[in-house]
Amino acid sequence: MSILATYVQKEQQLQQLQEELDRLKNDDRLKTELQFKDKLEALMREFDKSPADVIKLLDPQPTSAKTATITSTGRAKRKLKIYKNPNTGEVVKTRGGNQKTLKAWKEEYGADTVEGWLVRTED
Repeated sequence: MSILATYVQKEQQLQQLQEELDRLKNDDRLKTELQFKDKLEALMREFDKSPADVIKLLDPQPTSAKTATITSTGRAKRKLKIYKNPNTGEVVKTRGGNQKTLKAWKEEYGADTVEGWLVRTED
């Protein structure tokens, strides 16, 4: 791509971004949120509080303590792991390694290969 074409493309992108920014500036929701933020920051300065202080005050329980869901057996719930076999397109969702299809895949392709098929984990 020539430098002129790159310049024209970037100029168009800049114009699109400017239009989006103008739309946001005129959005009442943004104005309300900015007003809230300004008032909150003024209140924090008035009482000499940091954002961390406000978070502790509003949410005294740390986030990490909330994420571990305790099951009826007294242990933390395992994360849901989602695997996708690239050869067949088959998807397996499991909270443990003892899932039938997953075990078969690990025997056929090897555990390291199958772990590479991990798409994502969820709580």
